[in-house]
Amino acid sequence: MRFVRYDDTQLGLLTDDGTGIIDLTDRLGLESDEPLVEYIEGDYDASEYEDEDPDHDVADVQVGSPVGRPGKVIAAPLNYEKHIEEAIADKDITTEEWFSIKDKGYFLKAPSSVVGPDRGIELPFSDRRTDHEIELAFIMGEETKDVTADEAWDKVFGYTILLDISLRGGQDRSNRKSYDTFCVIGPCVVTPDEIDDPQDLQMELHLNGERRQYENTGDMVYTCADIVQYASLGATLEVGDVITTGTPEGVSELHGGDTIDAEIEDVGSMTVDVTERDVSYAEANVQKGGQE
Repeated sequence: MRFVRYDDTQLGLLTDDGTGIIDLTDRLGLESDEPLVEYIEGDYDASEYEDEDPDHDVADVQVGSPVGRPGKVIAAPLNYEKHIEEAIADKDITTEEWFSIKDKGYFLKAPSSVVGPDRGIELPFSDRRTDHEIELAFIMGEETKDVTADEAWDKVFGYTILLDISLRGGQDRSNRKSYDTFCVIGPCVVTPDEIDDPQDLQMELHLNGERRQYENTGDMVYTCADIVQYASLGATLEVGDVITTGTPEGVSELHGGDTIDAEIEDVGSMTVDVTERDVSYAEANVQKGGQE
């Protein structure tokens, strides 16, 4: 099944052709502002509605992130060999030697940075490089602590596409990846029974019609399960938490007016527009002030 959150608090099933939505909120009596989390935690079964006629056209609703405000967004750094080489060669991407989740652990993106594809990306500064990064992400379906990699697969509710938008520079990684709209998730979350092997999915990102990123998830250094195992050592993973798995090579700079088309095999595709604020980092930078 392919779950989609739309118009802020509505939950539905995406039709097979991706053009329609079968409403679940009314059919199941969902009441939460986070209907997907309510669905996962409750005694619900949406499968009986899969063959219903759609209630909405996707074009007529606002598609949001499957979880609007996850408790945590956990991200794996530098998890593809070719992107590691790319980062070493371009010090705008990383200001230090490459490192992996094994070396320095994961980083966090602020829940307030999460948006759906229809919200779009807003670049905060006109004079700072900001890049796109396509990633396979997944949403946790069970509270998870201290699991093995083999156990981790059963804790995943479903898979989705995530754009990890990244301001380049010397700030802390979680800082420069947590601006508003810097975590685009969607358009749906696909349950594991729809995917033969999450470690064999082709990812592709086009910027203004030009292919920039193209790689298979089988090229990850650490698998989805490895990341869950590591993350669960230090923190309890909760229902609705989002875990994202790193980007392949081909990251490049975004500008206002750009359009991103992101697709992951068997997961879905989304188109995301980019706008830009007319503010420079120098103008917005923190200045010492206040009373002496």
